[in-house]
Amino acid sequence: MTHVGLEHYLIVSALLFALGLLGVITRRNLLVMYMSLELMLNSANLALVSFSRFNDNLNGQVMVFFIITVAAAEVAVGLALIVALYRKRQSAHVEDLTSMKY
Repeated sequence: MTHVGLEHYLIVSALLFALGLLGVITRRNLLVMYMSLELMLNSANLALVSFSRFNDNLNGQVMVFFIITVAAAEVAVGLALIVALYRKRQSAHVEDLTSMKY
């Protein structure tokens, strides 16, 4: 039986972050970009929790709890903005953001 160490968690976290970064860079749909940003945030949370677990310190886990709480509010505001953009332009592409001037 193999032991799952800190490096395994950090590798998974780095892969998730890279996948999220790839999604932000290559996609032009705001919703997909937003999901990719959330994936990057969750990969950072995974790294914080794994460091906290392997150092026998709860500070990282408490910080992740607050990060998830703030991220929930961020999701509500971000999705509201994306829905407002979609209702105004009938599209959720990045190019439509540059044309929104008042």
